[in-house]
Amino acid sequence: MFNKYPINPVRQPFSEQPISKGYEALSELLKASLDEKTDTPPLIIVDGTHGADFQSFIRHAASAIEKQGWSLNVQSTAGYLKSGETLREKFDRNITENRAFGYVTEDEIEAYFVLDARETLANRLKAQNGRTAFIVFGPGAYWLAGERSGTVLFLDVSREYQQIQHKKQLLNFGMSWNRDSVEKYKISYFVEWPILETYRKRIFQNIDLYLDMNKPEEPVFLTISDLEAMIRSVAQSPLRVKPFFAPGIWGGQYLKDMADLPKEWVNCAWSFEPIAPENSILIGYGGDVIEVPFLIVMALEYKAIMGERPVSLFGDYFPVRFDYLDTMNGDKLSCQVHPKQDYVREHFNEFMTQQESYYIMEQKKDAKVYLGLTEGTERENFQNAVLQAQETGVPMEFTEYVNEFDSNKGDLFLIPPGTVHASGIDNLVLEVSSTTWWFTFKLYDYLRKDLDGKPRPINADHGFRNIDYDKTTSWVKQNLIPEPQLLQSQGGNEEYLLGQRDDLLFYVRRIHLQTEWLDQTDGEFVMYNLVEGDSVRIVSIADESIFVELNYAESYILPSVFGAYKIVNLTETPCKLIKAGVSPEWNVSLIER
Repeated sequence: MFNKYPINPVRQPFSEQPISKGYEALSELLKASLDEKTDTPPLIIVDGTHGADFQSFIRHAASAIEKQGWSLNVQSTAGYLKSGETLREKFDRNITENRAFGYVTEDEIEAYFVLDARETLANRLKAQNGRTAFIVFGPGAYWLAGERSGTVLFLDVSREYQQIQHKKQLLNFGMSWNRDSVEKYKISYFVEWPILETYRKRIFQNIDLYLDMNKPEEPVFLTISDLEAMIRSVAQSPLRVKPFFAPGIWGGQYLKDMADLPKEWVNCAWSFEPIAPENSILIGYGGDVIEVPFLIVMALEYKAIMGERPVSLFGDYFPVRFDYLDTMNGDKLSCQVHPKQDYVREHFNEFMTQQESYYIMEQKKDAKVYLGLTEGTERENFQNAVLQAQETGVPMEFTEYVNEFDSNKGDLFLIPPGTVHASGIDNLVLEVSSTTWWFTFKLYDYLRKDLDGKPRPINADHGFRNIDYDKTTSWVKQNLIPEPQLLQSQGGNEEYLLGQRDDLLFYVRRIHLQTEWLDQTDGEFVMYNLVEGDSVRIVSIADESIFVELNYAESYILPSVFGAYKIVNLTETPCKLIKAGVSPEWNVSLIER
């Protein structure tokens, strides 16, 4: 029942099919654009995301162009980049020697290129004898070509696609070597994505043709104006991103079975749905589908999706995420802590710290959650125990220092920054949290190695500086394990507040659905996940032809403009849905923009 490939339909019709597929159709389009350019040598700029298959595109495009009698002058951005070693020196402060963490760069696209790159290319693009067409291709091509007029194409892939390629041969953009896939992700996060994704956003309006290259053997493409119109359409109705799964050393078997993941996977530790920067979204029209990074959807339609107050707080940054942590028949997460807001800004140049909650969606008997420090735990004793275990290789009894609580289906544990925590074995956790990267300081990881056989990075030095040592047993019970509070009833249906705090930007509520629930977005986005039951339908009150269906464990974002809606139970079995959004108590003074 779990849909791994949810398609978001375009509900406003086009005069003709906007989506095209395949190199043959693309070649015909390029040939037509060349026929129109007779006065000056035509320029085709093929920009895009690092990891897209530029070579296959150029090979097909060159063949089509040459068949028309054009000669070609092809220039790759790779020939204008600084050397890999120079880039490592340039971004040394951002990459750092730490295996896990870096410092988010504020550089822009030109930082990758040699000083006279634009001038050198301009000289090479001077008119030549005969019919010469020019192609400049690779990430940064539009900037390198001096942002001049020409046919501009953008080849795009998802972060998920990039990370799959990282585990193979793909290096970071501009780099001549990488230590391993862990370093590749780190450099992507702290250097490559901040530069290239910001650049994509900056030049988006100058693109003529957008290409989805997630299936490089069959590109899917459309004009940028058609893409904008399609995104504008889907942003009016409930949205579901394409889930992104990943194995991990502590991963379990529940998600692997539920989502029918590859049998060769040893486990599945995470599923992201949604973590806005990580996920892409599938948009469908007339039987064809194009995959687009969700960041593009947010850049274009953040006001319609988020609403006025969230936009005033976060701009176009989608602030709340859902993801799964699966330890069913797996292992414990590391004993960890997340940084305070000022710390993450100062040390990592990150916009937002990680604020979390664990909702126990499924569990087995005797499953545990670890939260806060035990009464009487002293800073020095805890730190010495952690360091001694790491230095000697002798396991520590971490529950002497960290509280152990029974986890039961439907429990919610709140985890503000500074709170020591971990999920135990045999939990499926729906994590409702702020949208940020994994700024997780591992304090103790049971001396285990990662899936690659290398020791997992321990960040106790960062962690010790962020632990709230006053969050001990009695305080945790009173403040971080709240009892549900009934907010309203509609017949036999009820809405409960499960958790909300001043130091968490999100709220967590739960709808107990027997039959039908009436609600409205009130000008702000709302997120839903079906945590119990088989299937429900969310229907627009204004137009009942607009609806989506949620199966168990699926998540949807209801945009602020969706307005009044009803949730209908499609079975006779009671259902429960987690509902989340930006806390009404959260304000701009609580996070610097």
